[in-house]
Amino acid sequence: MPPAKKRTRSYDPAKIRAAVLAQFGNVRQAVHTLTPGQLALPTRLGDWTVRELAAHVTMAVETVSRNLDREEPAKPELTLLDWPFATAARAGDIDDGTRQLAGAHPDLDALYAETGERLAQRLTDASGTRVLAARTGAMTLADYLVTRTVELVVHTDDLNAAVPGLDIPYDRQALATCTRLLADALAAKAPGGSTEVRVPPYAVVQCVEGPRHTRGTPPNVVETDPLTWIRLATGRMEWAQALEDAKVSASGERADLSACLPLMK
Repeated sequence: MPPAKKRTRSYDPAKIRAAVLAQFGNVRQAVHTLTPGQLALPTRLGDWTVRELAAHVTMAVETVSRNLDREEPAKPELTLLDWPFATAARAGDIDDGTRQLAGAHPDLDALYAETGERLAQRLTDASGTRVLAARTGAMTLADYLVTRTVELVVHTDDLNAAVPGLDIPYDRQALATCTRLLADALAAKAPGGSTEVRVPPYAVVQCVEGPRHTRGTPPNVVETDPLTWIRLATGRMEWAQALEDAKVSASGERADLSACLPLMK
C-alpha cells in the first residue's frame, strides 16, 4: 500500500497577520535605537551594512501593501511550499532594490513608520483569498503573509548577529511559523519517511527516502533548536559546523542532511 499523502499544513490567518505586525514592530523598535556607528557595521549578507539590512526589512514588508495595490492576477501560481525554492532567482533584483531604498531613505525611523502604518491599514479589510502579483509568483495574501514571517525572523537573526547586544525579540507565532514552513519545505525537497527531523517545540517532519519508520524510536533522528534550523535552512550555518558546535544532534545512517541544505539561498 502506498504511503498516505501528507496533508498540507494550515495556518490561522488572524494569528499570522498579528505575528507579522508584531515582529515588524520588534524590529522597528530596535532599529530606532541604532547609532550611526552601528548602522555602518557589516553584516553576514555579502557587503550589506546594517543600514541596508534594516532598509531591506521594510522592503520585505512593503511588498504586501504594494501587491495589494496592484491588479489581482486570475489565480495563484505558487503554493507555500513552492515559495522557498523560488526566491533565489530574484537575488540580484533584491540587492539592487535594497541599496536604492537605503540610499533614498536616510531617515529609517520615518521609513519604518510609513511602512508599518501602510501595512496595518491595507490589512484591515483585505481578504486572505486575495491573489497578490508577487514577483516570485502569484500567491494568496494568506500564504504570502506566512512567507513574511520567514523574511522577518531570518532578518531579525541577521540584525542580532551584526549588532552585539541588540537582542531583538522574536514573536513566538512568527518564530513558530517560520520554523514550520522551512521544516515542511525540507520534507518537500527530500520526500520520504526514513528520517525524523525534530525542531522542538514547533515542528516534526518525516523526510528522506528509505525504509519507512512506523512505530517506536525512529532509526534516523535529527534534532535542533528553531534558530539553528532556520540558519541551516537559509545558508547562515553549515551542517558540519552545526554538528561540530553541538547545535544539532544526528543519529542514524540517513541523518546527514547536508545534501539537502540550504533550502533557500
